[in-house]
Amino acid sequence: MNSESTIIEAGTAKTFLKAIELTPVEAQVHDLAFEAVTQYVPWPKSYGGDMVAQAAAAMMRSVDADRTLHSMHSYFMRPVDIGAAVRYEVEILRNGRGYSTRSVRGHQNGKTVFAAMGSFHVPESGPEFQQAMPAAVDPQSLRSAAQVLDGFPGPAAEYWSHMRSFDMRHIPGPVYIQVEGEAAPTQAIWVKAFERLPDNADLHRAALAYVCDYTILEPLLRVNGLNWSSPGLSTASLDHSIWFHRDGRIDDWVLYAQEAVSGQHNRGLAMSRFFSRDGLLMATVAQEGMVRPGV
Repeated sequence: MNSESTIIEAGTAKTFLKAIELTPVEAQVHDLAFEAVTQYVPWPKSYGGDMVAQAAAAMMRSVDADRTLHSMHSYFMRPVDIGAAVRYEVEILRNGRGYSTRSVRGHQNGKTVFAAMGSFHVPESGPEFQQAMPAAVDPQSLRSAAQVLDGFPGPAAEYWSHMRSFDMRHIPGPVYIQVEGEAAPTQAIWVKAFERLPDNADLHRAALAYVCDYTILEPLLRVNGLNWSSPGLSTASLDHSIWFHRDGRIDDWVLYAQEAVSGQHNRGLAMSRFFSRDGLLMATVAQEGMVRPGV
């Protein structure tokens, strides 16, 4: 780590909470603008979840309290500097009686680095349906990242172990150093913030948007027998969609069920669903990413 400002205490939610701190600034392009700072990662570019959560938080600041974010669609356009501010310009496209629409552009170093659209809805009563939560072993019976990586040196192992604000426990096993379990197109992860988060539904939605990018490409690695430490492996998030179905807390265990849909031309599509511990479907995620194996 390069300075004291990048140091985050182990086992806390500070990385996430710092990521979504917004500073209002003068809008240069659209209606509202905020700045947020990307957080430390031990790689050359910032973590994509920073931009998704920061843009979501910026959009949420622009709507009335009677409506909630129900969908968000994003494009990652350029690498973003770590530990540097991104300016998010929010455009108010529509305010209807039941729905509102927002556009967000993220700017850094004079260039557009991120773009997103979001839709907000005033909750209504109506019939409900959801896919059932898949069976999963108890999270307490699984190893944490810190336990899996105990004894492995280096900044990547340190970061995976305790610097992501969330405890993540893989089923059937992680793909940090090797592919544990079958090289199949599916996996699941129990996710929980290291500490209690504020009682704010929008903040928990932002937390889902933030955490989902850490592992959503892993089924594409797993099915090809790749792991995050595979020599020469290069990955990047290209585009991302998330639909929020029901409120829930991510400071309690949430099951993140994931599957690889297709891989071709060094791109891959993965689909994932977040379930609360008692089986409520909280959100659905789709993401396409670049996955280039080493040669």
